[in-house]
Amino acid sequence: MIYENFKKYQSQIKHGEISLLKTVEDFLERIEEHKDLNVFLEVYADEAIADAKVIEEKIKNGRGGKLAGMVIGIKDVLAYKNHGLQAGSKILDGFKSQFTATAVQRLIDEDAIIIGRQNCDEFAMGSSNENSAFGPVKNFADKTRVPGGSSGGSAVAVQAGLCHASIGTDTGGSVRQPAGFCGVVGLKPSYSRISRWGLAAYASSFDCVGPIAGSVADVALLLEVMAGQDQFDSTVYPHPTEQFSEFSGEKKVYKIGYFKEALESEGLDNEVKTLTEQRLQALKNVGHELVPLSFPKLKYLLPTYYILTMAEASSNLNRYDGIRFGHRSNAGKNLEELYKKSRGEGFGKEVKRRIMLGTFILSADYYDAYYTKAQKVRSIIKAETEAFFEKVDFIVSPTTPTPAFKIGENGGEDPLQMFLADIFTVHANVVGLPAISVPNGITESGLPVGFQILGADFSEKKLLEFASEII
Repeated sequence: MIYENFKKYQSQIKHGEISLLKTVEDFLERIEEHKDLNVFLEVYADEAIADAKVIEEKIKNGRGGKLAGMVIGIKDVLAYKNHGLQAGSKILDGFKSQFTATAVQRLIDEDAIIIGRQNCDEFAMGSSNENSAFGPVKNFADKTRVPGGSSGGSAVAVQAGLCHASIGTDTGGSVRQPAGFCGVVGLKPSYSRISRWGLAAYASSFDCVGPIAGSVADVALLLEVMAGQDQFDSTVYPHPTEQFSEFSGEKKVYKIGYFKEALESEGLDNEVKTLTEQRLQALKNVGHELVPLSFPKLKYLLPTYYILTMAEASSNLNRYDGIRFGHRSNAGKNLEELYKKSRGEGFGKEVKRRIMLGTFILSADYYDAYYTKAQKVRSIIKAETEAFFEKVDFIVSPTTPTPAFKIGENGGEDPLQMFLADIFTVHANVVGLPAISVPNGITESGLPVGFQILGADFSEKKLLEFASEII
């Protein structure tokens, strides 16, 4: 399956050098061959084949859309009309979407082929893809290790060549962290850049739809298609979208900041640190200016993030009650018991943990002590981060403090060990800024490492151009 870049691939289809139908069939065979990775919860084989036949003719006749022929998987939190949507949870057993998410519809409108829905941590709550009700996804580089989460299935699908690209979601690093663990490219856009209509909400003021692909160019094209105003989501950025996929090619010199606290962190793996320092030196060698930054409030990012997201999760997940849709317990003897039994049986351990903590945070006695205080800290962190961007063009860091860890390694009784996997990625979500993870080498044991670039608000064009230059 030859795929160097999307424009060349489309041209090859147009001139009959390769067959789109054969490409789809090859992907389907490869998905079946690698079922042990546990990537896809549902494969739309017949639909994908039927779409390939129609779209191949459109490409040859010059009528194909921007994404004509691109084969895409979608994370199991995005609605696709008349298709299953379970958010990796038993609470939505048997549920089918009644409409299509705006981001997904825009892909379809540009002639992308949706090949299936992909496994993820339950309701996108996790950093390893071990919280799915359907079992963990395995990292293609080492099947004893996690792919990252929550969009682990989406990242492995690209890593293992099961589709051209995937659409994930990023609430605290859930696109970038698995992209780093799997050696692919993952983008979290600015908050409100892409409509959240049709996304099963986890934490509404943090959630972002984001693309995962093998190249920055493909990620840019996918952002270009999905971004823009939407009548169904009033929070979307109101200005016209940009041509993100049109890179100038002009070599520019940037001021690149990095947090000293991040590189000096005790939890930073030695190989990850070495590869990051090598990348920084390479950037300096081609003329970029490195600017060390001090950010003592880095240690407050994780607690701020988890307090606020758990509070929002507690509110958002109220709708799953066993009455209107999804799993309903047979053991409830009255309405209150039906609620409790349905939610107790349907939700997994991690989701229950976050709902209970979120409910505690929002309770009358603790609201000001936790939720209000975390909102104030969030505002301070955002203001200080914006001040950094008056001095530098980008802020860089490792995507994750370690390479992919073994399945079960961080799943003990102390959830803080798992939460620490998000230490570098949550910053972008707390402040709503765009960030991208690009591959940054391989450890001696063959595990991919990611390099994260954080940009100023709505600076995706500049961020993507820079990222495309350094990989």
